[in-house]
Amino acid sequence: MFTLIGSALGFMTSFLPKIMDYFQSKADNAHELKMLEAMAANKRDEMALDAEIREVETIHEHDSKISGGKFIDGLRASVRPVITYLFVLLFLFVEVSAYIIMINQGVSVLDASQMVWSSEINGLFSAIVSFWFGGRAFGKK
Repeated sequence: MFTLIGSALGFMTSFLPKIMDYFQSKADNAHELKMLEAMAANKRDEMALDAEIREVETIHEHDSKISGGKFIDGLRASVRPVITYLFVLLFLFVEVSAYIIMINQGVSVLDASQMVWSSEINGLFSAIVSFWFGGRAFGKK
């Protein structure tokens, strides 16, 4: 009886390495598949970024070739600065007007200054200055 049980156990355990190899192979294949999917996703992202860079370069190259004469080229180049100047003037008008109205209503100079230049305005001003001048530090080689 013990001989029969021992033989059966020996026979069954002889398949154990094959079963372990099967599960190890399955785990290895699943890991390999995940790695290939990650590499494919990275390649797609890289290709999309490369396509975007080429598109921007093409647009800039095309834009640099267009010339409408000195006046038109100057007008095209002045759009962003003119809009910026207009918004700065509007901002100053609103802030100075609010300050003057508060002073005329009897608010103290210090309180009016603090109300006009709030933390929200300070954050907005910081964002604008960083936008216009922050990129220059990173753009220098």
